[in-house]
Amino acid sequence: MPSFGTLLSPIGEIGIVSDGTAIRKVTWRSDPPAEPDAETDAEPDPLLAEALAQLTAYFAGALREFDLPVDLGRQTDTTRAVLTALYETVGHGETLTYGGLARRSGTDVPARGIGAIMGANPVPIIVPCHRVVAGDGLGGYSGGAPGQGLATKRWLLEHEGALPASLF
Repeated sequence: MPSFGTLLSPIGEIGIVSDGTAIRKVTWRSDPPAEPDAETDAEPDPLLAEALAQLTAYFAGALREFDLPVDLGRQTDTTRAVLTALYETVGHGETLTYGGLARRSGTDVPARGIGAIMGANPVPIIVPCHRVVAGDGLGGYSGGAPGQGLATKRWLLEHEGALPASLF
């Protein structure tokens, strides 16, 4: 039975769904997802507890690489290839352009298509879609509080040292 837990982070409250064998979702809200079997546990499953601990360490600057099994859910082969290439090859403090990720994943997806795949990522931060940028700037980001996507992306990239700290 899926478990749900939350973490208060510098970019807002984050929800995490675990099925006990893999992390299935990282959400930008604190309400349990509308899944019939998802419940908030008084004592979370060990994997959920580990995910919460790793995310806490990440936000504290003490963790640079997640060691968590993830379940990307139902995806096309192309989407799975792109997200897997991102997860396996773009490390902490690195960025890659949308086109660069398309090439690295071995797919024929154009840069705009890569952006759509990033927006559909079920486990942001762990599968680091914030590290994928446009050739001429940050690009987009659908994570974070409503209307705060780019500010969230900038914060994550500054936190990892991929961008200099903002003056404002």
